[in-house]
Amino acid sequence: MDVMKKICYMFAVFALLLVVWSAEMHQSQKLTKEEMRQFLLTAEIVRSEEIGKGVTHSQRLTLTDGSRTHRAAFQDIDVRTTEARFKTGGGEVNFVDSFHFNVAAYRLAELLGIEEMIPVTVEREWRGKKGSLSWWIDAELDAAERLEKDIMPPDTHAWNVQMHKVRVFSQLVYDTDRNLSNVLITEDWKLLMIDFTRAFRTVKKLQDKEEIFKCDRNLFSRLQQLSKPEVERAVGDHLTMWEIDALMSRRDRIVDHFKRLIDKKGEAEVLY
Repeated sequence: MDVMKKICYMFAVFALLLVVWSAEMHQSQKLTKEEMRQFLLTAEIVRSEEIGKGVTHSQRLTLTDGSRTHRAAFQDIDVRTTEARFKTGGGEVNFVDSFHFNVAAYRLAELLGIEEMIPVTVEREWRGKKGSLSWWIDAELDAAERLEKDIMPPDTHAWNVQMHKVRVFSQLVYDTDRNLSNVLITEDWKLLMIDFTRAFRTVKKLQDKEEIFKCDRNLFSRLQQLSKPEVERAVGDHLTMWEIDALMSRRDRIVDHFKRLIDKKGEAEVLY
């Protein structure tokens, strides 16, 4: 009898968790980006747990404002050193691993009109430490798991359209830790980029321009129109002047790269 009671209790707990997760998804669908931002900035933090994935020791926080409850990812890492050596071999001069880049990435995505591909992210202090707080996404799997399990997207064209944006943005922010496990896939096969703590290097060239060969028309237009003053206004409290200079140089290279491709292949083959 005791065993049956324990089993029933476990099922009850599991059912309750499903209700909470379902409520979170329902609530997040109703909220605008600005409402999410305000919630992240002001809601009370009532619970925390270590995510246990990655090297930045991210925390999953539960927030509530009295009428709604949702979770968020908190990262407070802010490491800056003249040189870093990695366990996997090699190293990096002027190494930075910072939560500031998560906030900068979201704000930059807003300027480029692709903020739907990054969870809403703000800066917030928790337990005496400043960090980035990002709206929690209950993803079905990430892009690395998709390959590992050999799962095909239901709509290959829609998948490729999103992946082209991921590649262009990754080249723009020069993310040295951009990998498929940092690209989440939602239930309806929307892609979301997370974890930019090793982006925004002061390198002015592109990591690999061959990675980008198609571009969304609106994104290309936004890239061309992007000005240094508006970037400074948007991310100046999270990026240094050297990081912004490098970002703008990479923007120039991306635009030039696509213009050359258009001249060579025709606009219809490059822009969509």
